[in-house]
Amino acid sequence: MRIGLLGGTFNPIHNGHLHIAQEVRKSCQLDQVWFLPTWQPPHKEVAADVSFAQRLAMVEAALADQPDFVVCDLEGQRKGTSFSVETLLQLRREYPHHEFFFIMGLDSFREISLWHRYQELFELAHIVVTARPGFAGTLQEMLPVAIADRFCYDSQSKKLRFDKGFSLILVDHTSYDISSTRIRQWVAQQRSIDGVVPPAVSSYIATHQLYI
Repeated sequence: MRIGLLGGTFNPIHNGHLHIAQEVRKSCQLDQVWFLPTWQPPHKEVAADVSFAQRLAMVEAALADQPDFVVCDLEGQRKGTSFSVETLLQLRREYPHHEFFFIMGLDSFREISLWHRYQELFELAHIVVTARPGFAGTLQEMLPVAIADRFCYDSQSKKLRFDKGFSLILVDHTSYDISSTRIRQWVAQQRSIDGVVPPAVSSYIATHQLYI
C-alpha cells in the first residue's frame, strides 16, 4: 500500500490538516493517509497543557467519517521525544511492504537540516513537501548542502530522486488560512470555530473545556 504520513501536535486538528491530506492523497495516488499525533515535539512544548490522549481523541473524532484517513498512535505508545526518523524506522519494520510518503510543509522543509538525523529521512520514505501555488524557488535549492549532491532529476517521473531510490515531491495545495494557534485563541476569546474544525472536534473542545 502507498501510505501518506502526516504528523503534528494536532492541538487541535482542523480542516486545514484534512484539506492538505486530501490533496496529497490525490496528487500522490495514495491508498491512505495516516495521522500521527506527536507525543512530545523536539523543538517546542505542547501548548495549553492538552494531553496526548485528548489530542488523539480529537484526531479520532475528526477522522471518524473519513475512510481514507487513519489514526496512528505509534508515537504515543513509544512516548519520549517524537523524532520522525525513529517513527519511520519503526513503521518500516512493522510494515515492510508499505511504501511511505512523509508529508511536511514548506516551512518545515526549509529547516530540515535542524531535524534529528535528518539525512536518514530521505533513506526511509518519499518526502512530500506541500506549498501554496507560485512559491518562489525550488526544493532543490533548499536542500541542505550536505546531501544536495545525492539527488538527481528523474526526467521520467519529473521528480528529484535520492540515491537510495526515494523521491522528493512538491505538492501544491490551495490556500486554507487557519492554524491551531489561532483556533486556540478564538476559543479563549469565546469566538465560534464552526467551519474551521470538524463538528465532532468542536464538540469535544466544548465538552472538555479545552483552551479556555
